[in-house]
Amino acid sequence: MQNTPAPWYTRLMPWRLSSENDKIRQSREDVAGLEPAVVVTGGSRGIGLAMARRFLEAGRKTAIVARSAEGLEKAAADLKALTGFDVTTIVCDISERNALDVMTATLNRSGLYLDILVNNAGIGLAGPFESHAEEDLSRLISLNIESVTRLTRGALPPMLARRRGGILNVASLGAIVPGPNQAAYYASKAYVVSLTEAIASETSGQSVRVSALLPGPVNTSFHEDMGAETSLYRFILPSMSADRVAASAYRGFMFGNRVIVPGISNLFFYVALRFLPHALTVPMVYWLLRRPKT
Repeated sequence: MQNTPAPWYTRLMPWRLSSENDKIRQSREDVAGLEPAVVVTGGSRGIGLAMARRFLEAGRKTAIVARSAEGLEKAAADLKALTGFDVTTIVCDISERNALDVMTATLNRSGLYLDILVNNAGIGLAGPFESHAEEDLSRLISLNIESVTRLTRGALPPMLARRRGGILNVASLGAIVPGPNQAAYYASKAYVVSLTEAIASETSGQSVRVSALLPGPVNTSFHEDMGAETSLYRFILPSMSADRVAASAYRGFMFGNRVIVPGISNLFFYVALRFLPHALTVPMVYWLLRRPKT
């Protein structure tokens, strides 16, 4: 990523320019001798694994993060077989408050530093809101909201100081509308999109890409894991492969798009959901997300 001149106002305030130059110099000294890396949370399967593959194929040093050492080892072997490149593995629970420190330490030991962060890890919950256990809701909020916020906040300042890098937050097409029968999940992704777009506006022109990815249904185990495999949307709405989503996400991110919606049909749904009133869309989404009674 190319460096850009300092903002115009610093030329009117030399002391501000000097301070910013000191920050840039220090941030670059902090990673001297290290290579930039892409870090993908939830990178051992699904969209995360496909994103890691796409960055590896583009020649980027890449690290994948997950809680399971066994899952990471298998993912690393698969990526090596597919791309011919090694990937760094980081065993870490991103819901822990020291997750970024753990990730940074592992990267540094491998001669790397965090340059691009892909916040992909997350979980879903299907069914009526009142049916969910309190601990399950807390886990969803911790992973989908708190962890994304904490990792983004921790990773962003050094990127801005170095005037390079980026953050790609994986949300969902469901972020655009309330989701009866997946209420907490849809709400958590709405938060991610709102946060990402706001940060992208705040950091515009500072050579750091900040994007939100809004995929529709994807053919991974995610829907089954959350108990939504029998929901009507799985039979009605078109699904994409994780590889196609990753390819679209990579292109959009490199172009600097703030919001990335993979697939023509999903783009149509995105526009429709943005402009149609909730009085129409929420009942439709309720119907799509409901599960047949057993």
